[in-house]
Amino acid sequence: MGMSGGKQKGSLNSEINVTPMVDVMLVLLVIFMITATTMANSAVDLNLPETNAPTQDDPAGRLTLRIKKTKELFIGETQVSWAELEEKLRANERVKKEKELYIEADKDLPYAVVVTAMAAAQNAGVVKLQMRTDPAANLDYGALDKAAGLPADGAAVDGAALKPAQNN
Repeated sequence: MGMSGGKQKGSLNSEINVTPMVDVMLVLLVIFMITATTMANSAVDLNLPETNAPTQDDPAGRLTLRIKKTKELFIGETQVSWAELEEKLRANERVKKEKELYIEADKDLPYAVVVTAMAAAQNAGVVKLQMRTDPAANLDYGALDKAAGLPADGAAVDGAALKPAQNN
């Protein structure tokens, strides 16, 4: 009989059948893997203007939205108006397929202009936005501190110096 086993004839087998538990665990693992990759891919990658980051080649020629200092918009090499930006992006085959867009914006543009373009892209179905930067730019951290109202010597706002501790 299937239920009998062991040394005594007619005794029940008290072992736990782990096969259903393994099946459930595998299903949960697959569900976790799918949701984890979906959550990781929904993040927005941002590289701020003027970085010391290395140049990344882009052989695939990704779709790029360019915003000039005069606030003129270009999808690739085609000029578009702000009023038709969302519509043009929604109709773009690459946006439909890849749901990805690179943005190149002049560093002197107000932040609100770039955010407006990003919102229009998101409304058009773009899921992954990436900012393109000029990696060859030399950053002047002292000038950035001065513009932020901080002393150039690395002192914190409350006056506590950001210097390494000295051992006496």
